[in-house]
Amino acid sequence: MDHKIAKTLIMTLLIGTTALAGCLGAGDESDNSDLESLVIAFSIKDDYTNVDENPQKFADYLGDALNMDVSLYPIDSEGAALQALRFGNADIAFMDGGAAWVGWQQYGLEALAADQKSDGRTYYSAHAVVLKDSEIAAAHLDDDPSTDPFSLMAGKTSCHTGWLKSAGMLLPMGFLIGNGYANVIGDANDVESLRTTITNFFNEDASIPDSGTPYYSYSGAVKCLSEGVGDVAFAKDSTINAYCGNEDASANEAWCLPESDYILLPSYGNAPSHPVMYNPQTSDSVTMNLVQAALVDMVNTDEGKSILENVLNTPAISATTASEHLASYGNLIEDVPGISTYFDSKYEITE
Repeated sequence: MDHKIAKTLIMTLLIGTTALAGCLGAGDESDNSDLESLVIAFSIKDDYTNVDENPQKFADYLGDALNMDVSLYPIDSEGAALQALRFGNADIAFMDGGAAWVGWQQYGLEALAADQKSDGRTYYSAHAVVLKDSEIAAAHLDDDPSTDPFSLMAGKTSCHTGWLKSAGMLLPMGFLIGNGYANVIGDANDVESLRTTITNFFNEDASIPDSGTPYYSYSGAVKCLSEGVGDVAFAKDSTINAYCGNEDASANEAWCLPESDYILLPSYGNAPSHPVMYNPQTSDSVTMNLVQAALVDMVNTDEGKSILENVLNTPAISATTASEHLASYGNLIEDVPGISTYFDSKYEITE
């Protein structure tokens, strides 16, 4: 890699990125010329059979691009990543949307970037899917604002992707609860109340599958709908096309109906991709702007593209902020009973 060219690109991107994403934080605005190191919280294996997957390549790349010592801080969970940022053991960390939301809401962490999906977006949209001959589809397609397709879900059989899955459960139930369609049944501080909330609003036959069972995951939820087991499936915007919309019909799942038989209701929220989080209390904004620009620039070099693909599992990285990336998701899931307690337990967060 021509490091002079890369550094020039980074400084150019820094100006554009700052304008796009806004100021990364109101923390220390001092010159970072004395800063010589950056620490990345990252899950590390004992050994790598494919050397291209070793995250040390990512650290070395950033070190060259930023002209500073970049090292890895080993973590074994999302909770460990949160704690590393909270207590200043690491400067940045990639984490899933749930952990990032907890960090943003509870500990004031911020986002500087997010990895992209295959289509270039940093999120996917959650949708309810019904069949075209259903009364729910009719209410959606009749252009009559007095017929509400979501209210017609009451008493129907729902097909979820699994227990506490984002697009398959947390987002739709957060929407239904937050907008007054469904009432929380049980202890509002216990996430197990979500199960009784689901069966109360839908019915006792609601499909909440375990891993490895026929109706688990996105494909399983749509299979549940397609085979007449349920009346509404919860999935993401690309699910139908991925499993039942291939140009070569033989590539579709055997249980698929014609693609036109599936109707997607309007999206009620987005599930975020993995953001890169940092702590504005322990990291100055000048350095974080440089890191942001370097991450966005990775797609412009062959070495960067290789690291994106093999280490970070993404085609590219986009600049963002926590508010931009996590607000839609957080506004929905915060209405799920016991969600904060659940996340604290899931990520092993302790004081």
